[in-house]
Amino acid sequence: MIPTTYLFVPGNRPERFAKALASGADRVILDLEDAVSPADKPQARHAIGAWLDALGSAACATVLVRLNDARSPWHADDLQWLPAQPIGEVMLSKCESAAQVAAVHARMAPDARVLPLIETVRGVMALNDIARAAHVSRLAFGAIDYLLDLDLPGPGFALDAAATAIAMASRAAELPPPVAGVTPELATERVNADFLHARALGFAAKLCIHPTQVRVVRAAMRPDAQTLAWASRVNSAWQAAGDLGAIQVDGRMVDKPVALRAQRILALASLTT
Repeated sequence: MIPTTYLFVPGNRPERFAKALASGADRVILDLEDAVSPADKPQARHAIGAWLDALGSAACATVLVRLNDARSPWHADDLQWLPAQPIGEVMLSKCESAAQVAAVHARMAPDARVLPLIETVRGVMALNDIARAAHVSRLAFGAIDYLLDLDLPGPGFALDAAATAIAMASRAAELPPPVAGVTPELATERVNADFLHARALGFAAKLCIHPTQVRVVRAAMRPDAQTLAWASRVNSAWQAAGDLGAIQVDGRMVDKPVALRAQRILALASLTT
């Protein structure tokens, strides 16, 4: 099952690690970057390492660590710390090249994965190379940092253009659909609206900062009753008709792309119930 919810936890707050793991999020991201002050980063690495050592392998498989970006003064310390940790996947902040992905993966086990977080114009300009880099699991969009990097006053066409480029690069590289950025507000309506907008741009997962957001995103991923009923009718009619090329359902033409969309909806419903 492809993860749809990624929950951030500050790496210097070990009392929250187990709660995050029990939140229902598909993945937990222990953060060494923005959520941790420079003075607390060594402590955070120690806390993360100690907690992961005590976890079973199955639980470790659901945990990522977000590293400081390659241009930061803390990245080298992250890379030095990484080889001794039982970490199967990391998120790389402000990823801007395939070479950065390779440098991180070189410090990990051969089967480990890297999730590049695209947060800058340089990252967007290098998307095709990053998406095709070896050992990339999928891409994520750090929309808030992207607004800052391009000096944008707020969401709009420029932000959507970058998001669409990330979704297109993911598809071209045959990666899973990308992960949408965080919503700073906790209000259900805002989180739901942000995620539905991201879905319309080709995203299929979201970074979360609170367990309540996890529940909102999971609910938003589930097809509504009307859509699910339509998909069931289309799939039943398509299967019954055999390979006819096109049929009619509810007075509308259904060809293979429509039938495949119905099947995806049914598959998604089975994964989110």
